[in-house]
Amino acid sequence: MSETNGVMMQYFHWYIPPDGNLWKQLAESAEALAKVGVTSLWLPPAYKGTGGGYDVGYGVYDLFDLGEFDQKGSVRTKYGTKEEYLQAIKVAQKAGIRIYADAVFNHKLGADEEEEVEATPFDMENRNEVVGEYQTVKAWTGFTFPGRGDKYSSMKWHWWHFDAIDYNAYNEAEDAIYLLKGKEFDRNVDLEKGNFDYLMGCDLDMNHPEVQGELKYWGEWYVDTTGVDGFRFDAVKHVSAEFFREWLDHVSHETKRDLFGVGEYWSYDVEALHSFVETTNGRVTLFDAPLHYNFHVASKAGNSYDMRQIFDDTLVQQQPTLAVTLVENHDSQPLQSLESVVESWFKPLAYALILLRREGYPCIFYADYYGAHYKDNGKDGEEHEIWLDSHKEILDQMLEARQTYAYGEQYDYFDHANTIGWTRLGDDDHPGGMAVLLSNGSEGTKLMEVGQPNTTYVDSTGHVDEPITTNDDGWGDFRCNGGSVSVWVPKVK
Repeated sequence: MSETNGVMMQYFHWYIPPDGNLWKQLAESAEALAKVGVTSLWLPPAYKGTGGGYDVGYGVYDLFDLGEFDQKGSVRTKYGTKEEYLQAIKVAQKAGIRIYADAVFNHKLGADEEEEVEATPFDMENRNEVVGEYQTVKAWTGFTFPGRGDKYSSMKWHWWHFDAIDYNAYNEAEDAIYLLKGKEFDRNVDLEKGNFDYLMGCDLDMNHPEVQGELKYWGEWYVDTTGVDGFRFDAVKHVSAEFFREWLDHVSHETKRDLFGVGEYWSYDVEALHSFVETTNGRVTLFDAPLHYNFHVASKAGNSYDMRQIFDDTLVQQQPTLAVTLVENHDSQPLQSLESVVESWFKPLAYALILLRREGYPCIFYADYYGAHYKDNGKDGEEHEIWLDSHKEILDQMLEARQTYAYGEQYDYFDHANTIGWTRLGDDDHPGGMAVLLSNGSEGTKLMEVGQPNTTYVDSTGHVDEPITTNDDGWGDFRCNGGSVSVWVPKVK
């Protein structure tokens, strides 16, 4: 991994208030986050979306407008102005935090002009099935960026820079994906729906030399302008996998920076993730979506879930050096498109499983750390009010334990359906050892080795009050409460 014992934080959630304050908030919070052990921040898309100051950033309109131009009804983005963004990055990096920008290459939205083009309609659910005649369509595919003009880039986008759309002004009622004249769907994409190249908006043609050139140029410009340390790539399963390796290598070479890359391949099929990793030669790490799904299922199932299986069929189990582990993200949170909630009671257990073990590069979710409150319409069409608990106190405790004790050999005790644990024995620079025990059922006890004889340990979470002392051989009967986790660290004398 790019960082030893590093911890990433996703520094936003979908329903951050659109008040333009996130970049200023980051500048104020960076030092405190660094102090508790956060070493990198994944920031939301910082460029102008079709929704202007209300756009989360994934409805990409202009990659070069970082909150600088009057476009889509605002100068600033949802998160602030370009100046505030650049300042926040500097402050965070000065505090020792690396910054990862969110790169959305799959699509563009909010075109400035309509264009006519010939196209073939394909079935929405089976992109291998033609459902109509080759025809002339009218679509929003002309991007001229009148608010920015030619500053930073003179390229204007037209229909030939895209391979598919899902809107035809001549037949608004038709539900289809239109493959544009002379185009084909990308290879090396996810096979859901036959071929999952197309996701939304104007789908970029990654085989077009002008598209490739502009995206690589943008990457150089972005790194030179902002000084970011790496990128989180959105929706990678919808883009030819090899593009990300080529792009990251190119931008790293041209900017003389060792840039980190992590992709969002949202599939619970670990084999699909392996395929992406193989195609990119391991250049791009991936978020461990199958692990998140296991957490989701376990949190819903309660004590009927076999905790010995929590890492089964996950990326961190099979390719730990390429796995960015997570509990939740902006897509999985309540009322979002990929809603797959990890229940609040289980989140401390899940975070222990990613923060206090040797494998993986853990990522904390903003809404889990700070809490969140918002309203939105659910899939049932009704408005819902959501309150998400803040787990900041226990996360800070785990981060401190990670920084101080999560080193050296790891011994696993995954030998009970409800109560599992592990120990870290420490190393020369971080002695003392640590034991972690958690249960999704009743309270549990487990005899585990920490390698420190006749040493008193206390539960740093405060869940269990009584200390535990190891025997002459460095073993102890460690405890946890039901539906809870305890993190046992040496008692400070």
